[in-house]
Amino acid sequence: MSHIPPALFVALTELVPELHVHCVEPWCLVGSAAARLLGAEVDVADVDVLTSAADADALAALWADRRDAAHAPADDDRFRSRFARYRFPGLPVEVMGGLELDRGEGWQPVSPGRLVLVGVQGLAVPVPSLDDQIRILDAFGRDKDRARANSLRRLRQPSVLPIVSSS
Repeated sequence: MSHIPPALFVALTELVPELHVHCVEPWCLVGSAAARLLGAEVDVADVDVLTSAADADALAALWADRRDAAHAPADDDRFRSRFARYRFPGLPVEVMGGLELDRGEGWQPVSPGRLVLVGVQGLAVPVPSLDDQIRILDAFGRDKDRARANSLRRLRQPSVLPIVSSS
């Protein structure tokens, strides 16, 4: 697994316990932070959290003083959700409640698929499985998402060990 950058570690140590306590429905990390936790060599500029719409509303009330009201999400013509960006130590956190994607066929919910738990200093961090992360990133279709998906695909390739003869 790749090294977890200090800023991501700091954000996760404060964020994850709060999500476990305050989210009623399943949640997970997506995007670059989720890819990094599975071992992809990607840069992480923020932590994207996929929640239900109701949990996003509850977090908005809980974290009202942390909200970055000046931030506007990019690609809002392709994505819609109960979106908010929050200031956390280390990295900003972006919550997407009830995330939907429109790839030209109408709005469809983004399903994380099968979740796996990644251990980070005793914290259980849910992320989509390797195949589900690739599926999600491919569906998003932006250049940065394709690059992350390709980094995750490289994790599938078996390592090649030299064959050593004992003769």
